[in-house]
Amino acid sequence: MGDLAKIFKAYDVRGVVPDEFDEEIAAAVGAAFVEVTRASALVVARDMRESSGPLSAAFARGATARGADVIDAGLGSTDLLYYASGSLGLPGVMFTASHNPARYNGMKMCRAGAVPISGDTGLVEIRDLAARLLGTPLPAPTGAVTEKNLVRGYADHLKSLVDLSGLRPLKVVADAGNGMAGLTVPEAFAGLPIELVPLYFELDGTFPNHEANPLVLENLSDLRAAVVAHGADAGLAFDGDADRCWVVDERGESVSPSTITALVAARELAKHPGATIIHNLITSAGVPEIVREHGGVPARTRVGHSFIKAEMARTGAVFGGEHSAHYYFRDFWYADSGLLAALHVLAALGGQDRPLSELLAGYARYAASGEINSEVADQAAATDRVRAVFASRDGVRFDELDGLTVTGPNWWFNLRPSNTEPLLRLNAEGADADTMAAVRDEVLREVRGI
Repeated sequence: MGDLAKIFKAYDVRGVVPDEFDEEIAAAVGAAFVEVTRASALVVARDMRESSGPLSAAFARGATARGADVIDAGLGSTDLLYYASGSLGLPGVMFTASHNPARYNGMKMCRAGAVPISGDTGLVEIRDLAARLLGTPLPAPTGAVTEKNLVRGYADHLKSLVDLSGLRPLKVVADAGNGMAGLTVPEAFAGLPIELVPLYFELDGTFPNHEANPLVLENLSDLRAAVVAHGADAGLAFDGDADRCWVVDERGESVSPSTITALVAARELAKHPGATIIHNLITSAGVPEIVREHGGVPARTRVGHSFIKAEMARTGAVFGGEHSAHYYFRDFWYADSGLLAALHVLAALGGQDRPLSELLAGYARYAASGEINSEVADQAAATDRVRAVFASRDGVRFDELDGLTVTGPNWWFNLRPSNTEPLLRLNAEGADADTMAAVRDEVLREVRGI
């Protein structure tokens, strides 16, 4: 149980292969997954890591030993797995460690209709049952495994959700980071007036060129240079399992995910007037402002996809965005898809004549720090020091929806603890760069005891 507790996180399974996560564990989890979800059939997909195929096959052995039929979708992105779960009406499991290094692997699980399975909705039960099953021989399989290629159907479905009819010819650089976007992006762009300049589209789970994590600025350097060198209209960067997408404008400048959230929100509100739009509490203050200006209802949530998806389902929201470049769509079973968000950006860009930087200028209103991590021995004590510094100031508001959020007259910051590491994560924003920097630096001095 102790070993499984280490790799079962709040929302998924993640661990080093084979030291923490191996085929025996995958088989036990497969059997437990069927028991807990009571699935008679399910669908699995996997990323390009060397360990993903064997782990996926072991999971299928465990599932079929409990009588479930398994549809093997083969190589795919995480949002392809969500498409499979939604369109087939089946529970699903994606084998991936997302942006983690090559030695890691893991599982993202969902019920039928791409409903996420987290610690509160079945993941703990799956973990506990799998722990009891470890070391127990599997019975002979009574279920069957069937291979099914879903890439074309997935790509066609994404394109059906975005009006691309007015798209002018565009040149787009896409950096797949040797991850699954190398498979999905060409299918999604097929038939569109897009000249694709591919970077690192070869599927390679060793990530030989750079880490497949677009949240780290240095991982965008090749993309930014290529956009300028090719005179491209836009650049797109994906993480390893291609469920996140980061945008670069025609100047090679990185675009905040909050800006993309605001743009896509405005587009969705044009189709669904008065609808609810979800944003987490570290997205820019400009997002709820723009949602209201377009007649929508903004709803604020904690950070994390399970909170976003649950609130979207509760409110019937048409769209949700996170500052981590995850974008969620009601018409995509409330699941996230970086490629669907990218298609929205390209549709907006290609439907008018201005360059991307000018198109997005109206959606970027404030200066943001980005997420800054500080390692601290006592997260609560450091947070209390920060709270005390700002408590006596006039016009300052506090809330603790997720960590500590402090809002002033022309700035705000959020300080929240990591669930898995001794870190405090700071996000700050101000009306201008100087205001933001002053707040950021003051908080960091207290957090770090400088």
